[in-house]
Amino acid sequence: MELRDIEIFLVLAEELHFGRTAERLHVSQARVSQAIKKQERRIGAELFSRTSRTVSLTEIGRQFRDDLRPVYSGLHESLERARLAARGVTAQLRVGMLPFNVVDLHAYWKAFRTRHPQWELRIRPAPFSDVFGRLRAGDMDVVVVWLPVDEPDFTVGPVLCTDSRILAVTAGHDLAERDHVRLETFADFPHATAPGMADYWEDSYLPFHTPRGRTIERTMAVTSADELINLVSMGEIIHGFPSHVTRYWGMPNLRWLPIPDLPAMSFALVWRTEAENDLVRALADTVRDLGTVRF
Repeated sequence: MELRDIEIFLVLAEELHFGRTAERLHVSQARVSQAIKKQERRIGAELFSRTSRTVSLTEIGRQFRDDLRPVYSGLHESLERARLAARGVTAQLRVGMLPFNVVDLHAYWKAFRTRHPQWELRIRPAPFSDVFGRLRAGDMDVVVVWLPVDEPDFTVGPVLCTDSRILAVTAGHDLAERDHVRLETFADFPHATAPGMADYWEDSYLPFHTPRGRTIERTMAVTSADELINLVSMGEIIHGFPSHVTRYWGMPNLRWLPIPDLPAMSFALVWRTEAENDLVRALADTVRDLGTVRF
């Protein structure tokens, strides 16, 4: 069995969605289907139950997933260590970013690489859903996420940046011509959410209730930033963001409105306490030395 086919199976077993699996692995849905059918023919049994609406693991699929995970992880780590050693790199630090690829944060990465040329620093977008679960699973070593983070097994490190809050609406929306929007108004319109967020953490991004106690409805679940902004641009939802996104989404049909009664949002380094090592500490020291960026 090819390594890529194993990876496709394991990601599909996690996502339980052919489209998201294809998007995450940067392959076509046809490639995902082909790999799964090939594995099922080889095993002689279905690994997934499929309907027009759902995908779920069969009992054999769950067993196969549990058996493959440690094997794939060990093989992948061995290949990665060999690749790094061939380049004279002794270790790698993987950082997942929830903020966009903010140019102002590049100074941190440049300083870390200058100080520690023997280590490889990889900066990637963090998964849009269940970022805490992905960190716990070891998919990343450190994440850059908004505060507060109150997880007993996590360490919250230094703050990289603090950003004001804005609301995105499509041109022609009822709110589009305003010069700002109050949080109370949010209850009049639908919003989106991402699966797998802790309630307190989601509430810190978008409160569940307005100051007067009205419910702010989440009517759609989204799994990617592109899906989210497309819903806004089509007028199906409104959504609040940290203001730095305006530098990366230049869509002409969007309007960005300040939200004066939402506090600024701070993004910090967060990692699993038990996984802390010299690389994590070195990155945290770098951020502390350079100080916090304010947008």
